[in-house]
Amino acid sequence: MDIGMIGVAACLGLSALGSALGAGVAGMSAIGAWKKCFIQNKPVPFLLVAFAGAPLTQTIYGFILMNAIRAGGLDSIGKLAVGLFAGLAMGASALYQGKCSAYACDAFAETGQGFGNYILVVGLIETVALFVMVFSLGLVG
Repeated sequence: MDIGMIGVAACLGLSALGSALGAGVAGMSAIGAWKKCFIQNKPVPFLLVAFAGAPLTQTIYGFILMNAIRAGGLDSIGKLAVGLFAGLAMGASALYQGKCSAYACDAFAETGQGFGNYILVVGLIETVALFVMVFSLGLVG
């Protein structure tokens, strides 16, 4: 068995796990915010879907990097290391993006203001995953 394949699988698996957790947290908050709006007979902001779905992109980054690791020229230990650490970093980015999105859902639904500010912060957290993917692609060659 090639131990490097663990890294290949971990890259996608860990980034997707973070996406699932982050989207779950943000999605629960969006649903709760919508419920408050319904109870108060306020307009229901559809834009909360953007926050709920934001953490999903890390799965795509994990998939792109997974394919590069599999096809790249690293030895087995290199594949294992890049896959594990990059997957963990992208997964953590997705989880915390979801947590920030949850707060953004609550704040935007309550005030109807600040969408640009909130999405900017969510985007900053996304940048971590993008940096991890790009820099890891450089390692993989």
